[in-house]
Amino acid sequence: MILEAGRRVRLAEDLAIGDAVAGDPGAVVGFLSLPAGLEGTVERVDGELPESPESLEYQRLSALAEDYGHTMPEASRTRLQDQLAELAPHWAAHRERGSRLTLRVRLDNGFVLDGAHQDILTPL
Repeated sequence: MILEAGRRVRLAEDLAIGDAVAGDPGAVVGFLSLPAGLEGTVERVDGELPESPESLEYQRLSALAEDYGHTMPEASRTRLQDQLAELAPHWAAHRERGSRLTLRVRLDNGFVLDGAHQDILTPL
């Protein structure tokens, strides 16, 4: 999904924002939530979310195997291959999903979601 500034989007799921506070400090007067289906406009694309630790470790070990695997003792090379096999599903999921972005979205009701993950939005 390509999300860019000016693109119309819709919330894909209900969002529970948190406690609403008014008057006395810490006096909770309610709870704010936004329903799925609420529409808005992307104001800006902030950047990419960091990769999972497992996919980063897969990349590190894969580079190690490519660069130095041929010089490693057999036991070390086997252990490295086992670790890569264990992390491979995380890497495959990351590649399938692609880079995830955070966005600033102005909803039609006037609320602004800043730092919203692209996973909760669908383009219109």
